[in-house]
Amino acid sequence: MLYYLHELQHTFMAPVRVQAELMRSAFQNPWNPWSYTQMGRNMAATAEMVERLTRRFGRPEFGLHETKIGGRKVEIVEKTIVEKPFCRLLNFHRRIRRNDPNVLLVAPMSGHYSTLLRGTVEALLPHHNVYITDWEDARQVPITEGKFNLDTYITYLREFMSLLGPETHVIAVCQPTVPVLAAVSLMASDNDPNQPASMTLMGGPVDTRVSKTEVTELAEGKPLSWFERSVVCDVPMPYPGYGRRVYPGFLQLTGFMSMNLDRHVGSYMQFYQHLVEGDGESAEGHRRFYNEYLSVMDIPGDFYLQTVETVFQRQLLPRGRMKWRDPYTDQLHDVRPGDISHTALLTIEGELDDISARGQTTAAHELCHSLSQKKQYHHFQLSCGHYGIFNGRRWREQIMPRIRHFIREFDANADPIPPEDLEAVPDIPVEKFNRDTHGIAAVRRWLKENREDGFTEKVD
Repeated sequence: MLYYLHELQHTFMAPVRVQAELMRSAFQNPWNPWSYTQMGRNMAATAEMVERLTRRFGRPEFGLHETKIGGRKVEIVEKTIVEKPFCRLLNFHRRIRRNDPNVLLVAPMSGHYSTLLRGTVEALLPHHNVYITDWEDARQVPITEGKFNLDTYITYLREFMSLLGPETHVIAVCQPTVPVLAAVSLMASDNDPNQPASMTLMGGPVDTRVSKTEVTELAEGKPLSWFERSVVCDVPMPYPGYGRRVYPGFLQLTGFMSMNLDRHVGSYMQFYQHLVEGDGESAEGHRRFYNEYLSVMDIPGDFYLQTVETVFQRQLLPRGRMKWRDPYTDQLHDVRPGDISHTALLTIEGELDDISARGQTTAAHELCHSLSQKKQYHHFQLSCGHYGIFNGRRWREQIMPRIRHFIREFDANADPIPPEDLEAVPDIPVEKFNRDTHGIAAVRRWLKENREDGFTEKVD
């Protein structure tokens, strides 16, 4: 019923949206003398605000057509490598002959499209051959394609990593840290020859018992039946996924915005002021950010509920009790991160992250207890929130160079980085990397000092 009411509201607002667009066009028309007056600018700004607040933003494009390698521009061609009902594996093919490390960037299935990682991809492209998981909007997938849950998600990741081969370096941003760690664990348990060379886990809920946030408290404070009854809805007509159970993107967006409502309100007030003052550059920056931020997708209901239960309510992975059901054989398999001994591990956290707080991602190191300390690193980025871990200046100048350094440390076959690229984005010297990006010993010391008493359960 909630989804139908949302659609009905959008339909009823259509006349208001059309009138606002007509008013904006009229008061921005250079032939209209009122457009040069204070009243005209106020009317145009108000109309644009109304139009944007009532509009539905569609799926964005990556729009990455070129990068710069070795001081010259290189064309980028977006290619679909694998297409599955709920996901496409995309490659940003660079028209240049280089042997750079293969990077599989696993985008979160958390309400936003994978284009939210556009800045992440853009910074990686000059130095890596980048692949990304491009998840499909669940309301666009017919119910005949079957269900999609956390087990299916892990299966997709295993298939993608097997396809790309053992020289792959996996980067998981936020929500997929758990399924990526689970997929690599299963490959290690099976002694799969295609285990990735490294995995980087960024700001994800590996163990939500370590530190609490609004997200974890909400998930733990309600029974699973409440989530199934209150936030999981049927897709209405006329979408292709009619009848599919989903967690609607508009609900996820509402939750995200409510966590920082003052900031969003302030941003829109500044946007209005920029429009009135004629500051087109600042206004366009607002449009670019919110065009992306307000573009949301529905999440499969089975995946959402299983993630809430497995990751946030029962914390099955850090407790050593997580199992993966093979969708082809219907057999259950234990997920044992302790079996990982080949794939190097780097975890990254932000000081101001209010989604996955400090220690939640770091906990992956204790789980991978069979992995040599020489293959374990952790970086803690000061003055950095959740979004800043993978986008923005700190990502480009401080975090990405560390990931680049880490990946090449475990990829001996890669070509050297062109000097021009190192001038544009300086590398992290080995001494600084080893000093600032701590190994497992420092991580364990921090966990011992800061975790809640008794949360660790030893698993043989």
